[in-house]
Amino acid sequence: MTEIIQNLAQISHRYEALFVDLWGCVHNGIKAYPEAVAALVDYRATTGGKVILVTNSPRPRAEVADQIAAFGVPDHAWDDIATSGDSARAAMFQGAVGSKVYHIGTPDETGFFEPLKIIDNPSEITLVPLDQAEGIVCTGPFDPFADPATYRPQFLLAKERGLKMLCANPDIVVDRGDSREWCAGALAELYTEMGGESLYFGKPHPPIYDLARKRLRKHASVDDSAILCIGDGIHTDISGGIGEGLDTLFITGGLAAADFGPDVQNPDPTLMARWFDTQQIAPMAAIPFLR
Repeated sequence: MTEIIQNLAQISHRYEALFVDLWGCVHNGIKAYPEAVAALVDYRATTGGKVILVTNSPRPRAEVADQIAAFGVPDHAWDDIATSGDSARAAMFQGAVGSKVYHIGTPDETGFFEPLKIIDNPSEITLVPLDQAEGIVCTGPFDPFADPATYRPQFLLAKERGLKMLCANPDIVVDRGDSREWCAGALAELYTEMGGESLYFGKPHPPIYDLARKRLRKHASVDDSAILCIGDGIHTDISGGIGEGLDTLFITGGLAAADFGPDVQNPDPTLMARWFDTQQIAPMAAIPFLR
């Protein structure tokens, strides 16, 4: 049975660390949620617990830190950051999709290809056209509002050439303010459906949790039983946390808000229980928003 709570403080004293999703949980892609920031600041101050921001952003840690600071998330709200981008970059520089890669993404995501110091003898990555590529790196669509189906001709060629796609962000969609955008996960899903091979490194897949634990160990030694995963993605944040044997807190007011009734501040428990049944996932607890 999923416990419904109204404030993080109701359960946070049980945990020594939080793995917290960013988009839809701490910010909306434009600005921070003040109540979420206050909850994290209070948790760190009152319990001494650690906050690791675990995000499916394809960007390196430093870029995410700069981004959320601009949104209004202060440094004292968190201890460290684990990004799917860093997890995927490590695999790329170890040769997961070859050294000549075709990049699907926007120009501001080129930081993904900057050298990663933690890898010994990294592969030298060169960006090339699709017909010259040994593999694909997808950090996101060229146009986040375009139907992923527009990539079918390119993906057909890639599949015929046996190229693997490295997906730096398994999210399917995100809400930026009031607009819903496609993410890299939607393209990787299509490529897989067409018979191609997609490699995932963000939530819900294990590599990003390995990275999050590594980041956490820099600050404290915490047993898995004392870690709580928080997020609004049922098949990313919650499925991933459960798969790692960690407790989970689901944000009902995020991506799936419309499924729980008209009052986003008070999700209908019956609708919620039915929805969890259809998803075949039951988080340990649920809360309308992080606060």
